[in-house]
Amino acid sequence: MSDINRDSETVELSEPPRFSFGERVIARSVVRNDGTFPGKDIGHVLVQRGDIGYVRNIGTFLQQYYIYGVEWIEHGYQVGMRAKELCTLDALPPEVLAQFADRLGELKSIGMAPRVDTTDAPAANRGG
Repeated sequence: MSDINRDSETVELSEPPRFSFGERVIARSVVRNDGTFPGKDIGHVLVQRGDIGYVRNIGTFLQQYYIYGVEWIEHGYQVGMRAKELCTLDALPPEVLAQFADRLGELKSIGMAPRVDTTDAPAANRGG
């Protein structure tokens, strides 16, 4: 197991998890299959930088790191990710939000399912 990069100075578990269940996140880097993702070749790109997903579970690795099970909405599968590979889209600090003030509505809608307008649909289709 000498190939595991273990930063002995970092113990994430001494703090609460950085992300919470259901939180919308974006990938900060490309993630490739290291051999732990079934059905894909080693080295296959699982997640592209900029992909958007939702935290579905939180586990640990080596009694040191949190691993966030993120469901990637465009791919339809879940990948375990480290906090350093993710950035929140739901809990951005005020100073970051201030930089995007003119595009705040667009920023809040990134990765959200588009709303379906049912106002023109017959009443039977709307459940009414």
